[in-house]
Amino acid sequence: MKSLKTSSVLKLARAAAALCILWAGLSGAARAQSIVLQCDPAQTVANFTLSDPLHTVHGAFKLKSCDVRFDPVSGKIDGAIVFDATSGNSGSGGRDKKMHKDVLESARYPEITFRPDRVDGKVALAGASSVQVHGMFGIHGSEHEITMPVALNLDSDHWNASAKFSVPYVKWGMKNPSMLFLKVGESVDLDFKGTGGVKPAGQ
Repeated sequence: MKSLKTSSVLKLARAAAALCILWAGLSGAARAQSIVLQCDPAQTVANFTLSDPLHTVHGAFKLKSCDVRFDPVSGKIDGAIVFDATSGNSGSGGRDKKMHKDVLESARYPEITFRPDRVDGKVALAGASSVQVHGMFGIHGSEHEITMPVALNLDSDHWNASAKFSVPYVKWGMKNPSMLFLKVGESVDLDFKGTGGVKPAGQ
C-alpha cells in the first residue's frame, strides 16, 4: 500500500513538473510574439552629412510615417519607415533649393523610405543588441537593396535604435551638385535615430 502511494505521489510530481515546463514554454512564446514598433515623430530623424574639401554640410529629414512589425524569434520584419524628402534642411536656403530641385527632385519624389525584411543576429527581448538589418531603401523613385548595422535597445514598452550607412546618390541616378569651384562627394552619409513605443501585434 505504501509503495502504491509513493508511486502515485511520483506520478503527480511528474505531471506537475510537466505542466510547469509547458507553462514556461507558453509564457516564453507569448513574450516572444510579434511586436509593433511605433515611432515618436519628435525623436525619430534621418540626419545627413555631405562633405566637400572646405567644409561639411549637415542636415536632416523629418519622419512622415512609421509602421514596423517584428518577430524577435524568427528575425522576420516588415513594414516601412518613411521620411519626408521635401523636409530636407541643411540650414542654407540657396543650398537646400538646389538640393530639392536638382538632386532629390523632391517635388516629384516626395518620400524617402526603408522597407526592412530581415534581421540578422540575435535580438535580446530586453536590453541592447547589435544586429544587421536587410531591406529596400527607396529614394528618387527607385529602390535599392541594402544591409545596415543597427544598434537596438528593446524593452517591453519602448525601443530606440541608431544606424549609419552611406548612400551613393550619384551611382543611384541623382545629380552631383558640384559647381566649378566647389566639389562635393558622390555619396552622402545617413544617420538614423529612432525611438518609440512597443505593443503586441494585433492590438
